[in-house]
Amino acid sequence: MGTVKSMESKRAATGPIIDATVGFAADDHGRGVAYVALAAGKKEKSVRIPFNVRRYPALLDREVGYAAMTAVAERLTEMGCRRVNFHVADERVVEDFCERREVPMPLAIEYVRLGCALNRFAEYRLHPDAGPAEDLTARARAEVTLHVAA
Repeated sequence: MGTVKSMESKRAATGPIIDATVGFAADDHGRGVAYVALAAGKKEKSVRIPFNVRRYPALLDREVGYAAMTAVAERLTEMGCRRVNFHVADERVVEDFCERREVPMPLAIEYVRLGCALNRFAEYRLHPDAGPAEDLTARARAEVTLHVAA
């Protein structure tokens, strides 16, 4: 089915668990956007989060996933979220954290940066999601493509 990363800190995990479905894309210049569909109970909200990333063509957009997820985690922390289930279209990001895989050298600092951003939550889980997250990714790709064309 997929890999799930579950981390809990020693801090008390209080408050609702937020489901955050994340889709993202970036252009060749590193200007990116992430779309996040947030749900907690019957409440839903969508958030658009711009980000920048240093591009490495050999990484096949893997660096985009790290930068996008870091920006999303930071924004959700600013919004006061403490417990989050992330549903991410790019399963490489999920697998890197769940399996603690060795990452290419250009991703090492981004891996640590994302880990630090995630560890600010009292609890989080990472889930690969090929459904709704793919829809948000398509929306992000369309936006960055329109910016390039403009």
